[in-house]
Amino acid sequence: MNYEAAFDSAVRRVKAEGRYRVFANLMRKKGDFPNARWRTPDGDVRDVTVWCSNDYLGMGQIPCVVESMKSAIDEVGSGAGGTRNISGTTHYHVELEHSLADLHRKDAALLFTSGYIANEATLATLGKILPGLIIFSDELNHASMIEGVKGARCEKHVWRHNDIEHLEELLKAAPIDAPKVIAFESVYSMDGDIGPIEAVCDLAEKYNALTYLDEVHAVGLYGLRGAGIAERDGLMHRVDIIEGTLGKAFGVMGGYIAADGAIVDAIRSMAPGFIFTTALPPSLAAGARASVEYLKSSNHLREKHQERAATLKQRLADAGYPVMPSVTHIVPVKVGDPVLCKRITDRLLEDHGIYVQPINYPTVPRGTERLRLTPTPLHTDEMFDQLICALDQVWEEASAEGQDGLARA
Repeated sequence: MNYEAAFDSAVRRVKAEGRYRVFANLMRKKGDFPNARWRTPDGDVRDVTVWCSNDYLGMGQIPCVVESMKSAIDEVGSGAGGTRNISGTTHYHVELEHSLADLHRKDAALLFTSGYIANEATLATLGKILPGLIIFSDELNHASMIEGVKGARCEKHVWRHNDIEHLEELLKAAPIDAPKVIAFESVYSMDGDIGPIEAVCDLAEKYNALTYLDEVHAVGLYGLRGAGIAERDGLMHRVDIIEGTLGKAFGVMGGYIAADGAIVDAIRSMAPGFIFTTALPPSLAAGARASVEYLKSSNHLREKHQERAATLKQRLADAGYPVMPSVTHIVPVKVGDPVLCKRITDRLLEDHGIYVQPINYPTVPRGTERLRLTPTPLHTDEMFDQLICALDQVWEEASAEGQDGLARA
């Protein structure tokens, strides 16, 4: 077996499909987000504006978060020193979990090292706790949820995206006394649409199922205190398990679930992804808690964020760009070809200092490749002008090369 050739062949296949990913070597400028420094492959350093960050509100830069992290390092040092079970639970972790439980109006919360691990570990562990479990999963759920469902090793059914009638058909066909979990998201981050939370909760009550809601791209951004779409729509009390992240709108790192105390205690006691991994550094827990508490009383940031997203969508649509339908802060612009998508983003970065990552398969289906823009409250009208001016030039160049998929209105 020629192992090296096998790995080389795998990479060549990805490159041939036009979806080979090149990571931009970035250094964010503290206090000057969304501006950053890009180290080019030649070693030069150039100023760029970031248009695709999941630090949706710029919370990774604000003084109260940064200073909280520095203070924690000064007090206890760098790492947690162990797993949460063995010496790795600090007061910072405990206080953060209290803040998260309060945010979602739940009995308890449990902190994980990432949102991915929170989903994978929790969903997989539900399969161990509930014999005969059946999981009903939205077809566009995140990869971490899909892996968690696989790990549960139980019966599963995939329902068509946001199709409540299809979900009910599947629920109706299942034994009424079988344990069931309906797993779905609030904000779907590639298209910017929203899951039908109320309708799902209605079906869960009708068919005796638990609800598992991923609010990763909504926490911090929606609701009066930033608890997500379920809070905005007055539905938090009807959702059994809410999963979120600290690495997007909260600007730090980590994932969590919030739920009834018995649910959280069972996951804490049985999830390998929680038990057997080193706890997050106390400094991250301190910074995340500062961010969560700050955003509980900072609705003006959420309002500004929504205005910026709506304004950019309108500006792009007025300029004739194929903005895909989105009812959230996600601004997707369809390209429809992986090679073109990467070519456009490369030129935006190299020629105009605008960084936006191409979104290609497997993140989105083939034929729906896109630019995924995420304006923050800190993106100015002048930055909007620069973006559209650069897009005009790059789009025209790509169209002149005779490629399909770049029509403008």
